[in-house]
Amino acid sequence: MQVQEPQVSSEKSVATKLKTGVLIVNLGTPDSPSTPDVRKYLREFLMDGRVIDIPYAFRWMLVNLIIAPFRAPKSAKVYKELWTERGSPLKFYGEDIEKMLQAQLGEEYDVKLAMRYQSPSMDAGLELFKKSGYKKIIVVPFFPQYASASTGSVYEKTMRIVKEWQIIPEISFVNTFYDHPKFIEYFATAARNYMAKQDYDYFMFSYHGLPQRQIRKGDCTGNTCQFGSCCDTIHSMNQYCYRAQCHETTRLLVKQLGLKEGTYATTFQSRLGSDPWVQPYTDVVIKELTAQGKKKILVFSPAFVADCLETTIEIGEEYREMFEEFGGQHWQLVESLNNSPMWVDLLEDLVKKA
Repeated sequence: MQVQEPQVSSEKSVATKLKTGVLIVNLGTPDSPSTPDVRKYLREFLMDGRVIDIPYAFRWMLVNLIIAPFRAPKSAKVYKELWTERGSPLKFYGEDIEKMLQAQLGEEYDVKLAMRYQSPSMDAGLELFKKSGYKKIIVVPFFPQYASASTGSVYEKTMRIVKEWQIIPEISFVNTFYDHPKFIEYFATAARNYMAKQDYDYFMFSYHGLPQRQIRKGDCTGNTCQFGSCCDTIHSMNQYCYRAQCHETTRLLVKQLGLKEGTYATTFQSRLGSDPWVQPYTDVVIKELTAQGKKKILVFSPAFVADCLETTIEIGEEYREMFEEFGGQHWQLVESLNNSPMWVDLLEDLVKKA
């Protein structure tokens, strides 16, 4: 009697070939430090209605007639200081992480790097997932704390792209990781390396700023946000508040490092325009600290996962020069996650939980 070989289900065979697409998304960077490329980047970035949240006509005039023409040449000079042989750190660190995360996740996943503004584009990354028939797409914005102008913009762009697709696969978004144990552990470990070599009399946690009006817009109750003690804890009414999440990151790092009350501050940098932004401002606090006789400060920038213009240049150089000008002696910036293995471990955890 002839024994027949067991038949393998074609459905099972197809299923084993299906993959999950992982789109990791950072803010963006100019294609080069030339003035035309910087101007192009600024126009795309600042014309986003979630970044400058004013009516389109006024935003168009502000960006195209004032900011881009006059700011681009100045910004281009700063980008030239930042640029390396590999290009923009924000981009090449992203490329490193793309390869490292792909190796760690394995063949069941395909990892693609994208930028919210400029290249590589989100359109190209998502189109690749569409054409290849992925069973699921996971979008991971590279912003630890949620803000409408960053994470929210990535969500909106994703939905704007896929709404035209005939078949939309399951899509998951990573929302935040400001309190993830590995995120806190990374900065605490990096800080301890500096603290082992130098005694610091103050610790500053500097986050990217936001206009106060954007924080208020996110207050679903209309009266929770007071820019004060309302951010002392995370609860249901402020769980998506950028300011509250920043303060929570600080609290977790302070606890991990065992810092004493009165030896640290949460501040906000990079404000633009005359409207009030989230306070206290980093540059103002620097002046106050030097007036109090603080000489040695260790600075964290936990709103960024890759060192960039806002960390390397603004905090690492401009604020250091200001600190020294007012009498400070030692100013040290703790580096961002960049291409560290711990960052890859964190991302793997986020992806698999998504």
